[in-house]
Amino acid sequence: MKSPYKTLRLAPLLASLVLAACAPIPKLPTPAAALQGEQLGLAPQEQASLSSAWWQGYGDARLNALVEKALADAPSLALARARIARASAGIEAAEAADKPATGLGLDMQRQLYTETGLYPPPIAGSVRNTATLQAGISYDWDFFGRHQAALQAALGQRRAAQADAAAARLTLAAQVTRSYLALARVLAQRQLLAEQQALRAASLQLVRERAAAGLDTQLELRGAEAPVAELQRQGLALDEQAQALRHQLAALTVQPAQALAELRPALPTAQAWAQEPGIDLLGRRPDLQAARWRVEAATQDVTVARSQFYPNVTLTAFAGFSAIGFDRLLESRSLQAGFGPSLRLPIFDTGRLRAQLKGSAAEQDAAVAAYNAALLEAVRDASDQLNSLKSLQAQAQTQATLVANAEQQLQLAEQRQQAGLGNRLPVLAARQSLLAQQRQALDLRGLGLDAQVNLMRALGGGTTESN
Repeated sequence: MKSPYKTLRLAPLLASLVLAACAPIPKLPTPAAALQGEQLGLAPQEQASLSSAWWQGYGDARLNALVEKALADAPSLALARARIARASAGIEAAEAADKPATGLGLDMQRQLYTETGLYPPPIAGSVRNTATLQAGISYDWDFFGRHQAALQAALGQRRAAQADAAAARLTLAAQVTRSYLALARVLAQRQLLAEQQALRAASLQLVRERAAAGLDTQLELRGAEAPVAELQRQGLALDEQAQALRHQLAALTVQPAQALAELRPALPTAQAWAQEPGIDLLGRRPDLQAARWRVEAATQDVTVARSQFYPNVTLTAFAGFSAIGFDRLLESRSLQAGFGPSLRLPIFDTGRLRAQLKGSAAEQDAAVAAYNAALLEAVRDASDQLNSLKSLQAQAQTQATLVANAEQQLQLAEQRQQAGLGNRLPVLAARQSLLAQQRQALDLRGLGLDAQVNLMRALGGGTTESN
C-alpha cells in the first residue's frame, strides 16, 4: 500500500512545478495616482447633506409633479436603466464562471467502421448504430483569484452604471427645475412689462394732449412714442421666451406642449445655503462616483489579466451510457464514467497575454486620468456656481436699495402733484423708473434661483451610494 505521507511530500513539489510553469509576467510601470481632495484645498469637513429630492424645498407642488414625471418617463433614464441591466448581466456571467458547469448530451449516429482500426470483426467493416447519453460536470478551480477579480470588475461596472443613472436623474431634475423657474421669471417680467406699457400709453396720451394744446412740440411727441414701441418689442420677446420654455418643459417631461399652455408658475423663495463646497459633498456627485467605480473595475481587470499568466486547473467528471446499437444504450453494461483534472499552461501564449496585461494597465491609467479630470471639473463647477450665487445675492441687496430709492422718488412726485407743483408726467416717469428697477430686481432674483439650482447639481443633489 502506498504511504499517504509520500503523497503529501510530493505535494510541494507538484505545486512548485505548477508555479514554475507560469508564463513570465512583465513588469508594469507604476499605476497613475488619483488626486486627493487635500491637493485641491478641499480638506475633509462635516457638512450637512442635501436632500435627494432637493427641488421639493421650493414648496411648489406643480414643480414636484413635473420633476417626478420627467424622472419616470424620460428616454435618457430608460437608456441608463438599460445600461445597468447590461452591467448586471456581466455580473451574472462572472458569477457563473466561478460555479460548476453541467451538461447533458445525446449523440446518435449510423457509422461505417474501418477494417483497419481498433475494432475487430465483426464490427470492423460493418455499418452499425452508435449512441451516447452522457452527463458531465466541470469546475475551473480558481487558485489565483481570476474569477473573484472578474466578479469585482463586473460589480464595479454595474456600480458605475448606477452612478451614471443617478447623474442622469440629477441633470434631468435640474433641467426641469431651471426651466420651470425661468418660466416663472419670464411670466413675472411680462406682468411688470404690462404695467409699464399701460404707463407709457398714459404718458403718450398726455403728451398728445399737450402737443394739441401747443404745450409740447413734435419732438416731445416722437420721444413719447418711441418707448411704447420698445416695450411692445420686449413683450413679443418675452412671449417667445415663455413659449420656448413651455416647449422645453414639455420635451423634458414627455408630454405635448398643449398640456402646459396654461402653466403659470410663480417665483419661489430661494433656499438657504451658506456652506462652502467641501470634499465630503463633492464626493457625492454621481459623476465622480461613476469615475471612481470605473477605476476600481479597471484595477480588477489588471488582476484578471495578470492571473492569465498562471496555470488553469479544471476538474472534470462525466457519467452516462455508450453502446453500439440503439437497443443496448440503457443496459447496465453500457455504463461509463470518468473523473480527472486538466492543467493548461500558458507557456506558448505569452505574447497575447503580455498585450492583454499592458492594455488593461493602460485602461487603468485612463480610468484614473478620467477620474482626476472629473474631480477638477467638479471643483471648478461647484466653486463657480457658489461664486455666482454669492455675487447675485450681493447684487440683489444693492438692487433692493435702488428699488427703495425709486419708491421714494415716486412718493415725492405724487406729493408735488397733489400740492399742485407739477403735472402727471413726473409721476408717470417716476412710476416707470420704479417698474424698471423692479424688473431688474426680478431678473436678479430669477438668476439667483437658477444659480442655486446649478449649485445643487454641482454638489451632487443629495446623491449617495445608496440612492
